[in-house]
Amino acid sequence: MSPTRALRRRPFRSAAALAGVVVLALAAAACSSSSSGSSSGSSNFVGGSGQITMVKPADRKPAPAISGKTVAGGQDSLAAYKGKVVVVNIWGSWCAPCRAEAPNLAAVAAAEAPKGVQFLGINTRDLDVSNAQRFDKTFGVTYPSFYDPYGKLILRFPKGSLNPQSLPATLVIDRQGRVAVRALKALSEDELRQMVDPIAAEK
Repeated sequence: MSPTRALRRRPFRSAAALAGVVVLALAAAACSSSSSGSSSGSSNFVGGSGQITMVKPADRKPAPAISGKTVAGGQDSLAAYKGKVVVVNIWGSWCAPCRAEAPNLAAVAAAEAPKGVQFLGINTRDLDVSNAQRFDKTFGVTYPSFYDPYGKLILRFPKGSLNPQSLPATLVIDRQGRVAVRALKALSEDELRQMVDPIAAEK
């Protein structure tokens, strides 16, 4: 390779390296560790991350159809749990707040099951599924998670709706298949119960 060609290729390598840094920065930023106070209301959106929004039944919108491969290697779908309250948690094994809330999700999932509540996960940005599998084993998560490394399932939630905008994020879907609650923060057991119990009590 001539010195001239080598010099011409250096800017490309620098640009590629910069792009990699930007991608890593965006991934880190998406994993929000905000723990600011929660808010509730009947609107279909929130003004920022770190909040919990509850929607009145008359204002709820249907959750999108979600189906696909699970972290465990099987197939699952949101439709399979029709008639149940479904708690959907979006997480990544690399996300520190996701790891912090995982034991809380596992505990509340077990406690709420007799009330007809099903927990589901959407694992994202784990390009190696073994990382997600290890996460479930480490934190005692027994409910299924969709394996969504490129975020395709997350994108099915339309803009302007109660879509998950950060990691971690948790949605509560009512028995009619409508999004009733959204949390854009890591959750404690008490916060989870306060989100789920009113929806599970609805007729």
